[in-house]
Amino acid sequence: MTNYPWLEDYLLSKTGATNDYKIEWGWQRYMVGGKLFAALMHPSANYDPAYAEKDLINLKCDPMLAELLRKEYPEVMPGFYSDKRTWNSVDLGGGVPEAQLKLMIDDSYRLVFGALTKKLQREILERSS
Repeated sequence: MTNYPWLEDYLLSKTGATNDYKIEWGWQRYMVGGKLFAALMHPSANYDPAYAEKDLINLKCDPMLAELLRKEYPEVMPGFYSDKRTWNSVDLGGGVPEAQLKLMIDDSYRLVFGALTKKLQREILERSS
């Protein structure tokens, strides 16, 4: 993840963002309101070669935009161990421009935050102000 040294700080800068490490999966997870909006991982060699031995970030995405991003960037693939329609995995090898990756993170956060109950959204915003 050395190609994106700003990544962890950026993920945690999102309002109400928390993180934990899921030992069973080997994922560093980033959540808002208890719902996943990003995950960092490095799948081992025994997984699909498209994902194996790569530093990846999984991000939620609108299905139509997900397809467009996959066509534009070879580093953007259907989500690893996720709903491949609504999640993308991005190879963090450096091919996706920083500005584009930040937009993808922002979009993932917005989609997940927007799906929370209005009450939970208010609580998160109040705690953060």
